[in-house]
Amino acid sequence: MSEFDWDDLKVLLAVGRTGKLSLAATRLRADHATVSRRISALEQALDVKLIERRPTGCSLTHHGARLMATAEDMERQVMAAQAEILEAALPVAGKVRIGAPEGFGSYFLAPRLGKLCDEFPALQLELVAMPTLFSLSKREADLAIGLSAPEQGKLYSRKITDYRLGLYAGADYFLTHEPVRSTRDLKKHRIIGYIEDLVYAVELANLVEIDEAAHPILRSSNLIAQLQATIAGAGICVLPGFIAEQEPRLVPVLAKEFSLKRSLHLVVHSDLRDLARIKATSDFIVQQVHGARAMFLGAPEAVVA
Repeated sequence: MSEFDWDDLKVLLAVGRTGKLSLAATRLRADHATVSRRISALEQALDVKLIERRPTGCSLTHHGARLMATAEDMERQVMAAQAEILEAALPVAGKVRIGAPEGFGSYFLAPRLGKLCDEFPALQLELVAMPTLFSLSKREADLAIGLSAPEQGKLYSRKITDYRLGLYAGADYFLTHEPVRSTRDLKKHRIIGYIEDLVYAVELANLVEIDEAAHPILRSSNLIAQLQATIAGAGICVLPGFIAEQEPRLVPVLAKEFSLKRSLHLVVHSDLRDLARIKATSDFIVQQVHGARAMFLGAPEAVVA
């Protein structure tokens, strides 16, 4: 066995976490050929096969999985050293990738992140706002906003707020549609909701709590698409109040009769929690949410539909 380049372990981590050489190359900001060459060099130095290469992607061999576990332990120790020795003496700097649901990320967080950039000019922020669960162990994000606390994994989480959801329609919707006096009347109306088999979290299964007769005829996996369809008068939709109540083209429906409560949780991998850039970003998000608590929990005035 020859001596190998320790930096090649970073390449193995990226390949193991993404399952594809091309994705690993993108994550490492390298090219496909470089990633392939460095994996081959690592295999040659250790005289074992580390990955199985297939047209659909890569998978770790037994030896590859064992080495990756060791590499992850080394990565954790390096991060701990940064937190304990270097971070206290360094300014808040570096890249932080934030994973968030598309509604919270696009409508609440995005307009506020400029303040964080102003406070820490050396901080580089990446906001991934999309309907998915983010794997922090695979480094898909450095910190994430989730709809529930994680049940397993080496993760730290805290609930940052509850938030209210309600029924909403376009401001002109009831000029051409019958009134809604109770949830039973919803069966006479077009309902907008999620595509059932693409719902990534059980907390998004909102329609089952309205009425058994309420079946959406317009569905989307994306909350912003649902919002835009509702504004355009396509139907009635369950929407987060912190988004819908800022939109003058929407009116609440059955505000007193129907309301749901959900929660937002900030989740960070325990290995990253004490890094200065992660702590600064986490603290900022929590402060912004707490400062806008009424936005998340306030109930709208009842509107006669």
